Amino acid sequence: MTRLQGTNPNRTILVIGTLLAAALIAIALFAVRGKPSGSAQAVSFNTSGQPVMGQADAPVTMVVFEDFKCPNCKRFEDEFLPELKSKYIDTGKVKMVSMNFPFLAQNARLPTDDSKLAAQAVECAFLQSNDLHNSFKTVLFRGQGSESTVWATKSRLKELAANVEGLDTAKFATCLDSDQTAAAVDADEKQATDAKVAGTPAIYINGKLVDSYATDSVSAAIDAALKN
Repeated sequence: MTRLQGTNPNRTILVIGTLLAAALIAIALFAVRGKPSGSAQAVSFNTSGQPVMGQADAPVTMVVFEDFKCPNCKRFEDEFLPELKSKYIDTGKVKMVSMNFPFLAQNARLPTDDSKLAAQAVECAFLQSNDLHNSFKTVLFRGQGSESTVWATKSRLKELAANVEGLDTAKFATCLDSDQTAAAVDADEKQATDAKVAGTPAIYINGKLVDSYATDSVSAAIDAALKN
């Protein structure tokens, strides 16, 4: 880092400029924090033909973007989703739409984009049935490896698929080997990019981004949506 040294007019100008910039940032932060949490504009997603958990006519739609290499996604699925499912999805209040945002392998510059391969595998299970999609997600998160290494290879994904009861593993393997669902994953990723999704899990309640994936935050957003 280059540091300022000595005393000269340039230093005085720089100090004044820095103070002005800090003041502007403080004003901007105050303005943002002063807005109600629900003031963000809702995003419209195309959820047609997507995997769904819950009743199709549920009044609230929860869209969840996930990367299967994401440890926070695993935590959401393991720790927080069961309570949300019991309270809202199983009671017909919420339908959860699952969408893919495979970005971690690219961010880590891994030699194989196994974030996308994992998403393709889940989509291959979805081609057989919605229930098998949900079952494969559970198995995949259970077998999750490090986000900094390539673990969701096609061979490993086929091994995990063997643990999904009712899945036709031969059809699954053909689907995965031929990259049959690559376009579907790309379409999800485009929706995430268009919505400026910054990470995973990204949870939207009726199109509005929830600021945390914790149960309390998601529940509060759902309860607010149910009142509208």
